[in-house]
Amino acid sequence: MVRSLVDLLTTHASHHPDRTGYRYLVTGDVDGEIQEISYGRLAARSRAVAAWLQERGLAGTRAMLLYPPGLEFICGYLGCLAAGVVAVPGVPPQGRAQNHRALTRMKRLIADADAKVILGGREVISALSGMAEHLPELADITCVATEDIPDEAAAAWHEPDLTADSVAFLQYTSGSTSAPRGVMVTHGNLLDNERVISERMGHTEDVLAEYGHEMFVSWLPVYHDMGLIGPVLNTVYLGATATLFSPLHFLQQPQRWLTAVTRYRPHTSGGPNFAYELCLKHATPGLLDHLDLSSWQVAFNGAEPVRAATLRRFADTFAPAGFRREALYPCYGLAEATLMVTGSTVHTPPTLLQAPESGPHAGQSDAASVSCGRPGPDVTVAVADPERREELPDGEVGEIWVRGASVAKGYWRNALATRETFRATLTGHDGRFLRTGDLGFLRDGELFVTGRLKDLIVIDGRNHYPQDLELTAEMAHPALRPGCTAAFSVDGGNSGLGADGVDGADGGAHGEQPVIVAEIAPDAVSEAEKIIDVIRSGIGDAHGLSVRDVVLVQPGTIPKTSSGKIQRRASRAAYLDGALAVIAAPAQS
Repeated sequence: MVRSLVDLLTTHASHHPDRTGYRYLVTGDVDGEIQEISYGRLAARSRAVAAWLQERGLAGTRAMLLYPPGLEFICGYLGCLAAGVVAVPGVPPQGRAQNHRALTRMKRLIADADAKVILGGREVISALSGMAEHLPELADITCVATEDIPDEAAAAWHEPDLTADSVAFLQYTSGSTSAPRGVMVTHGNLLDNERVISERMGHTEDVLAEYGHEMFVSWLPVYHDMGLIGPVLNTVYLGATATLFSPLHFLQQPQRWLTAVTRYRPHTSGGPNFAYELCLKHATPGLLDHLDLSSWQVAFNGAEPVRAATLRRFADTFAPAGFRREALYPCYGLAEATLMVTGSTVHTPPTLLQAPESGPHAGQSDAASVSCGRPGPDVTVAVADPERREELPDGEVGEIWVRGASVAKGYWRNALATRETFRATLTGHDGRFLRTGDLGFLRDGELFVTGRLKDLIVIDGRNHYPQDLELTAEMAHPALRPGCTAAFSVDGGNSGLGADGVDGADGGAHGEQPVIVAEIAPDAVSEAEKIIDVIRSGIGDAHGLSVRDVVLVQPGTIPKTSSGKIQRRASRAAYLDGALAVIAAPAQS
């Protein structure tokens, strides 16, 4: 009986020791330096790390993982699982100022997880040794570069006493609406969600054979659930091969992603909606001539709102390179459910519900609601009235609730939040549900996600979804960067200050009022006043709302989570504090 991914790794290493598990494109280029690790080598290295941890009596404790992108993270992560140590993936400090935000988050995670050891790459561990003044917490923590653990250590490894309920790792949430919390993902949760992913994405034995086990190409960060549970761990679950490279290399040259898909011809690859938009910006005729995307069967799109316009444009633009509309694969998941909850049907185009003839986005095909597919096998999805805790009928918007073996154990050392989020009861249903905090509706068994419960804007008794306002703003003028707009509300008595320190609102207004903060291209600054007017007009026409402020800010400055979700609360706080990187001062109402 398979108890964990460690058992599957042992099986693959025994049956196919020379098969490549992972290859890493060091420069992000297919013709650059490439590192590979076989299943036999991966098993040996993970056992060496595990034995090192076991010999120091660390089984059952937490290990912070601080690695740059690369294969060593995978050895360290699987080493923790093989030792019965709870892994805590984190973002290593980097950059000139050691990236203040990353450093602050790292300190918070170390303290919250009560980490006893830090595993990392040589450069990271070396950098930490020189940061004692910033990280006094390190005085009581053992730090080791796992490359320096000798292969011979593997001989001392012994199988840990694991059960399905044993915690495998803590996945800290990215904190789009609250402080990060450590989700306790068990070995049973991991195995079940890998089963769900495999079933929903069509990762069958026949497909594995057809693709020569080349299943994934991924640039996604491995410390985040989408990059870890999907491409990295589904690979070891299947005994497949994945091609990985750094998120930074993708952001620098998005065409690297499509070039890698062309070279290695994987079955599955994907990312958040913004990644597809970046590729569209770099889709030159010369690039299209050198691409072959015909092998791409599952182009998953999740972690942030899926835009119908992006799906259409991506399919149309890359059709000459062999990309098929049926490969588009919107999906929905969250760390509290390990990862995947719903996914599209393979070889079937996404389901779109066109905008109604009246109301916001009337007649705009690009504003259609996008289905995130159907629940995985043995996963129950209900849409509930969060106050009455009753299930709502098809087509009615409510909070998305989830039940199944993939639902995590709860939040680390947070019994109250665990009870509120993971122990919900629904009238007419047995068992406990996970409250996702997301809003959506079901239609013919498919899930449509509409927004976040806590981000909901209520004005004059009417509910407005920030995603709708953001989409209206982005469609109002081409200078706005897709997926880089934040909509939120503030009390009429509050005011945010523009770049010139002038109050940008009518101080006499009362009640909640909407604010739009949007990133624009630097070369559009001369049109700022016109852009602000167009956004105001667009939102007034589509939603019947008078916008308090429209603030245009520099590219890359709107707060986002590690998965690319807009942090509306952080944006709101920056607006109220006058801390936005303003390009154009807010216009008065």
